[in-house]
Amino acid sequence: MRALYTAGTGMMAQQTNVEVISNNIANMSTTGYKRRRAEFQDLIYQNLRRSGSQSADTGTALPSGAQVGLGVRTAAVYRIHEQGSLTQTQNSFDIAIRGSGFFQVLLPSGEIAYTRDGTFGLSVDGTIVTAEGFTVQPGINIPPAAVDVTINVNGEVLAKLDGAVDPQNVGQIQLAVFANEGGLEAIGDNLMMATPSSGAAQIAAPGQPGYGSVMQGFVEASNVNVVQEITNLITAQRAYEMNSKVITTSDEMLSTLTRLR
Repeated sequence: MRALYTAGTGMMAQQTNVEVISNNIANMSTTGYKRRRAEFQDLIYQNLRRSGSQSADTGTALPSGAQVGLGVRTAAVYRIHEQGSLTQTQNSFDIAIRGSGFFQVLLPSGEIAYTRDGTFGLSVDGTIVTAEGFTVQPGINIPPAAVDVTINVNGEVLAKLDGAVDPQNVGQIQLAVFANEGGLEAIGDNLMMATPSSGAAQIAAPGQPGYGSVMQGFVEASNVNVVQEITNLITAQRAYEMNSKVITTSDEMLSTLTRLR
């Protein structure tokens, strides 16, 4: 009975949907997290009567056929890159991106990863690093004599040195944008890697056309809408229950057949 297998694919699809939603809810407080959305596609169809086929020797064609669907499958899990709210932290090395772009992070392997998480600090040698200690590119070093650090909206890092009147420009934060942000591969720790689908990173200073600006002392919160996620969770749960009901009904129909004498 096709309904058994069709409903089985429906239950698997809704299980994936619940897993995606649960990951969104789990990361509702994760800095820079972008919510995901599961997308589905119907499977191939079995033709019982093919549309347009001849129904008589005179050339009469069927106006419509008879197709039976065989279920559903997961097509993709999209990342929704809408802006999250900005939260003030009072940490002078925290930076939030307002608009498009990603920070560049140098991994121990020598590869460059990308993130929206601007929770930064200083290493022992004064270099701006992530919470994991990875260097934020292009590798900005704060002088030990600095008594205050200002990062303007264009990403210029200005250090006020002890005894100096004017601040010193010690570096320039740069942002990366991609032709297809949805093609980035998440690797955990709020980091993503470029893929052939995302295209190569295009690097420029914040505030340039097509690039966002940065705000010192802020971080970007997750863009998860809890009310919407709970609503989606209830919908997915009901869909799962309905598919399970189809399996139960199909099993009862098969039991009826086996009892026939």
